[in-house]
Amino acid sequence: MDSQSWRRLEQVFFDALELAGEQRRAFLDAQCGSDAVFRAEVEAVLAAHDSAGGIRTPDQLLPAFDPIPAGDIAIGARIGAYRVNGLIGHGGMGEVYRAPRDDGTYSQEVAIKLIRAGRSSAESVRRFRVERQILAKLEHPNIATLLDGGVTETGQPYLVMQYVDGLPVTRFADARQLSLTDRLRLFVLIANAVQFAHRNLIVHRDLKPTNILVGPDGQPRLLDFGIAKLLDPTEQTSTTGDVLLLTPEHAAPEQFRGKAITTATDVYSLGVLLYDLLTGVRPFQFVPAAELALAVCERDARPPSAVA
Repeated sequence: MDSQSWRRLEQVFFDALELAGEQRRAFLDAQCGSDAVFRAEVEAVLAAHDSAGGIRTPDQLLPAFDPIPAGDIAIGARIGAYRVNGLIGHGGMGEVYRAPRDDGTYSQEVAIKLIRAGRSSAESVRRFRVERQILAKLEHPNIATLLDGGVTETGQPYLVMQYVDGLPVTRFADARQLSLTDRLRLFVLIANAVQFAHRNLIVHRDLKPTNILVGPDGQPRLLDFGIAKLLDPTEQTSTTGDVLLLTPEHAAPEQFRGKAITTATDVYSLGVLLYDLLTGVRPFQFVPAAELALAVCERDARPPSAVA
């Protein structure tokens, strides 16, 4: 498969990951059309991802998470001052819903993130509260803003975030056919936002295109600090406990090895992102999944000039 075909497959794959059930099927119908071969390739990759749980550790022992129940949060349900009108996506710890403000004070559309029903353990609630603390410190034009937070009537903690209507950064760059210079300018904005977080002693540690959306105004915004590590110079333990969470395609060597996470982890992921923006593929995109950890930890990637 050539790099253009891989890029298309990757874009559809990552978008489909954010959807479930009927929404995913409708999305694939629209994206694949009558191309049965491409549809089969996308579904095969999704099936492999789902069977692996979407999250890997060095020994690949983390269990897969259950799919979102269709009626977990009903359309029209009230959460704080907001009324849910649709599911945006989901991850290991929670779901994200789109919701307009519904208390008659002013109009605003937001994204609401909740801990998944049935997984509100003391540890997951603690991690969620850490995320809220982290986000409250991050006031930057290229980081999605924390607007509110609380607990639902059923005891589920939630965050109310700025709703970002945009495309993953790599898709945006391709859709707009950005020049090399414009791609670099976009990357500088992202790097500045990450640097701002680092100055606040925060490591994102899951930087990837689907966590960096670019709106129609051309401004990138970083999302989802749900597995961020809040650095405390007086404490060496991770604020996210001993559960190792990572996205293999964008993870740094220390994440695969279970070593300490530092700002260098984000710098590595920024390098993966820049490589992708400039060449159209990730450094180890064509390495089989079973060999990815070894490749990231022990091999040098091909120079971008050779790939492009």
